[in-house]
Amino acid sequence: MKLFKKINDYCWMIPKDYKPGMRVPGIVYAKEKMLSKIVEDGAHEQVANAAFLPGIVKASIAMPDIHYGYGLPIGGVVATDINEDGVITPGGVGFDINCGVRLVRTDLTQDDIEGRLEELVEAIFYTVPSGVGSTGSIAVSKSELKRVCQKGAAWAVEQGYGEAEDLERIESKGCVPGADFSLVSKKAYERGRDQLGTLGSGNHFLEIQVVDQIYNAKLADAMGLFQGQITIMIHTGSRGFGHQICTDFLKVMEAALKRYEIKVPDRQLACAPYNSPEGQDYLSAMACAANYAWCNRQIITHLVRKAFEQVFKSPWRDLGLYLVYDVAHNIVKIEKHKVNGKEKLLTVHRKGATRAFPPGHPELPFIYKECGQPVIIPGDMGRASFVLCGTEKAMEETFGSTCHGAGRVMSRNQAKKTARGRDIVADMEKKGIIVRSSSRKTLYEEIPEAYKDVSEVVDVVHKAGIAKLVARMRPLGVVKG
Repeated sequence: MKLFKKINDYCWMIPKDYKPGMRVPGIVYAKEKMLSKIVEDGAHEQVANAAFLPGIVKASIAMPDIHYGYGLPIGGVVATDINEDGVITPGGVGFDINCGVRLVRTDLTQDDIEGRLEELVEAIFYTVPSGVGSTGSIAVSKSELKRVCQKGAAWAVEQGYGEAEDLERIESKGCVPGADFSLVSKKAYERGRDQLGTLGSGNHFLEIQVVDQIYNAKLADAMGLFQGQITIMIHTGSRGFGHQICTDFLKVMEAALKRYEIKVPDRQLACAPYNSPEGQDYLSAMACAANYAWCNRQIITHLVRKAFEQVFKSPWRDLGLYLVYDVAHNIVKIEKHKVNGKEKLLTVHRKGATRAFPPGHPELPFIYKECGQPVIIPGDMGRASFVLCGTEKAMEETFGSTCHGAGRVMSRNQAKKTARGRDIVADMEKKGIIVRSSSRKTLYEEIPEAYKDVSEVVDVVHKAGIAKLVARMRPLGVVKG
């Protein structure tokens, strides 16, 4: 515990001299009681290791949901200066490129779904394919998948999966530029061609929720949220397509370490200069996966709307199923930020972290210019999820970033051992939560105690000032892969 230097009650520093070769300090947002688990997990070592990356500026940053990952810890934020030998590292993004979450509001209240909740959960479970290797009814040719990669969520809207207005409420409007489909391997295409519109497995989920607490009425109203309201949260990413793209480029980056004589303490942080062919190729391939993920979540939104129409026998517009916002969790973006008073162009790697841009930021849609970017923080299937807003302090301290979820405290194997012999569905029903899953194994891996208490995590970022609490949603029905 002596390795951390206290900045304040919610922010701790790992000094540059913790490891010879660190270019910047590590910064961890957490309560003191969280630190021992972070050290036990070994995630603090990954924070320190990331501080070796060429071109890194300010600090290697970790959010309170931090836990051990591949290369960069999950909950990590790293920015490098593209004009000062800054690098790109796939380990700073992860395998599930643009794993992200979107929130859909409704005009329905908990009373409106009384007696229909189980039917709703069943309708969603059978409408949205889920589970390991799940495939949907949308199989695309290579030429069509190329268009998906170039257009992102807009491709889905063009095909009738949603409305143009949805695109205004998605980070980057559901598409990052520069996608180059020629960099996608045959194996990546084969894994992704029939997985659009599918939920996948692991921690991915679809959840029916009720807004049970409003913290800031003005901000909640700006997002169309109110007490007692039914909302739907969708959490998934680029499926096998993004996983394969990451796998392919990790090999490329391993070779690049030698070519550019870059030394990092962990080969999982294999990287290449931003301006190198390898760095640019990764960004272009990553864009393909990111856009695929936004297209995937857009199609799932359409399927959820259809499920609600089926149960309530009304058009989704009459039910008020409109998108609040969609954010990416695992991605690298090229952004302008001030560093030591000077504006710099940076590669901001967010791995298990989300943008938290403040009011007035030029990348925000008009409807959120005054309140700041909606920040969506899912919990586990037995506890709450939260909506927050971005702040100016986040721009000053964390490159406009905050946490992305609760964060694991148990490995999947530990969770399975802990849950052995339990009936997780029955446990959840006792809490008033209906759960459906294609796999009992997934339910064991995703038990609530496998995660940190998301309320504690959110309390850190709110009190640290890098996100502002708006509303809390309690789960009613959950679909897992």
